[in-house]
Amino acid sequence: MEYSPPPLFKQGAPARVKVTVFAFISIALLMIDARVQMLSSVRQVAGTVLYPLQMAALMPRDALASMGGYFSSVSSLKQEVRDLKIEQVAVAEKLQQAQLQSAENAQLRKLMGAREHVPVKTMLGEILYDARDSSSRKVVLDRGSQHGAALGQPVIDNAGVVGQITRVFPFTSEVTLLTDREQAIPVQVLRNGLRSVAYGRGQSGTLDLRFVAPNADIQVGDVLITSGLDGVYPAGLAVAKVSKVENSGAGAFGGVVCQPLAGIDRNRHLLILTTLPEVPQRPAEEPPVPARKHLQKMAPIKEGAVPIASAVPAATATAAAPKTAAPPAPAGKTAAAPARAPVPATAPPPAAPAAPAPAPKDTNR
Repeated sequence: MEYSPPPLFKQGAPARVKVTVFAFISIALLMIDARVQMLSSVRQVAGTVLYPLQMAALMPRDALASMGGYFSSVSSLKQEVRDLKIEQVAVAEKLQQAQLQSAENAQLRKLMGAREHVPVKTMLGEILYDARDSSSRKVVLDRGSQHGAALGQPVIDNAGVVGQITRVFPFTSEVTLLTDREQAIPVQVLRNGLRSVAYGRGQSGTLDLRFVAPNADIQVGDVLITSGLDGVYPAGLAVAKVSKVENSGAGAFGGVVCQPLAGIDRNRHLLILTTLPEVPQRPAEEPPVPARKHLQKMAPIKEGAVPIASAVPAATATAAAPKTAAPPAPAGKTAAAPARAPVPATAPPPAAPAAPAPAPKDTNR
């Protein structure tokens, strides 16, 4: 039986010889391709055929690279979002401060413009906080007696009257707003000059005109200004605008509700009028007229009495009689002092005629 080894174990040329032969063949092919460019088409066909296999071999590497890039991009995006949120908060805060400063600058410009039109000296003040009493309408300013603030000075803004200083401390002062229930201000209608007094209504933040006749010429939209009759507020400052008119035919007075024109609850800076308007002095009071003396009561004339009218000629005749010489004094006695001339009697004022005596009652009835 013939035994032949398998093909794998068949011995042929040595390995070194094979390597040498294939190396020479490769070098020859490279030289021919470099010189003649004969294998370019073969290379293109081989690249086209092997491209899917190449991409399949690169897929695990690309998947790992894309996965790492995905997670790194997610973490970077999260960090970027956090940074952007922090930056947004900072920018929003700066924007709010800029808006606040812009609003304050606009208000200060308006106050400076209003200061030029006010005929008295003014002082700028800033609101620190509201008063502790929630039932009243009061604010506290950063100006006190050390800065020139005094009791009773008016406080205004660029739109109109705000209130009046009611309490003064060394470095602060308390201002009672117009809308407080205990505050009142004399006003007049700008359209027709009708005068009245505006009273605060408390928490509602409005004013009302009390004791107004039902037929008074007041319309919705009329502007109320200070009349200057109280000597505290200069005349011509804007106070409020009529928002509601109630004419009650049954009542004796009508109701008028007004909305303040000043920014009582909005503005932060206010103007304090440090000098009051000049008011002419009140004329001196006239001396009181003396009361007339009480006349004597008339009494009935008694029977037998001489009437006053007949007594007057007798007294006059006595006064007109010639003086007689006094008799000489007897011997041994000193002469008496000469008698004084009688003073003529003056007639009393004529009395009114006496009332007639009542008739006697009839006793037979």
